Amino acid sequence: MPRTPADTARRGGSARDLLRALPWIGPSLLLIAGVVLYPAVLMIVNSTREISQTGKDRGSAGFENYEALFDLPALSGVLLRTVVWVAVVVVVTIVLSMALANLLNKAFPGRQFVRLAVIVPWAASVVMTTTVVYYGLEPGYGIVQQFLHDVGVIDSPDFGFTKSMPSAFLVAIGIAIFVSLPFTTYTLLAGLQSVSPELLEAARIDGASPRVTYFRIVLPHLRPALAVATIINIINVYNNFPILAVVTGGLPGYDADTTTTLMFKILQDMRDSGMASALAVINLVIVIAVIAVYVRIVKPLKAIDE
Repeated sequence: MPRTPADTARRGGSARDLLRALPWIGPSLLLIAGVVLYPAVLMIVNSTREISQTGKDRGSAGFENYEALFDLPALSGVLLRTVVWVAVVVVVTIVLSMALANLLNKAFPGRQFVRLAVIVPWAASVVMTTTVVYYGLEPGYGIVQQFLHDVGVIDSPDFGFTKSMPSAFLVAIGIAIFVSLPFTTYTLLAGLQSVSPELLEAARIDGASPRVTYFRIVLPHLRPALAVATIINIINVYNNFPILAVVTGGLPGYDADTTTTLMFKILQDMRDSGMASALAVINLVIVIAVIAVYVRIVKPLKAIDE
């Protein structure tokens, strides 16, 4: 079909608009290119190179780094543990945050204080929070250990919660949930406060029960906030390193590792940056695939009344 003068004018106008906007969006594009795109491209390139322990590029390795990675006996267990780590932390965080957000959305004495208290784990350093819990659970002198012994939960204050699997992994999961609650709760709380009071009042006047109102009106309006919270939690938890490094990093072997901590051990112990880059590429592909499937199923941008 021949291009009409109107189409030409529209294309010319779009190009002019882009050129006018370029001075404003240019710095952001350069930042994205330097901070996101360049490292990603370099990571993919390194995954196909043979790199010495001193960092010297010895030439193309093809897919040898990927083959060596898949030959690791521990990889299947690491992948399974990663799935458990992400699924449990994200699901429990969303459920608890939903309950907290609904509580904080109601008027009660001291609500502002409770809202501020919820922020504390978010404001504190993740490494500091994890370290405090870790040493609190140290056998013999940890204050949490002593408390659990005093109330009769454990028989001896010398029980090593963080010294073996699976207890150390469960401790890490608990800490990850704790530090993920503030952001998720406030995201969902913002979604709850965006629900029109007039809409809720109309449902009440029509005789809808609180349960029906919540599941038919409130939850559909929460879809965008819930999607944002879930996606960001998936990315953060999947790539989380500090919590696992502090809690399970001292355990021998790979029995407590996820793909992120395995990547660090490949770099630290094997000095193989090519294989570590290959695992980083696989991590990136898995995260993108999981998020794409989630968005496809949930459809957060779909109109609420469709």
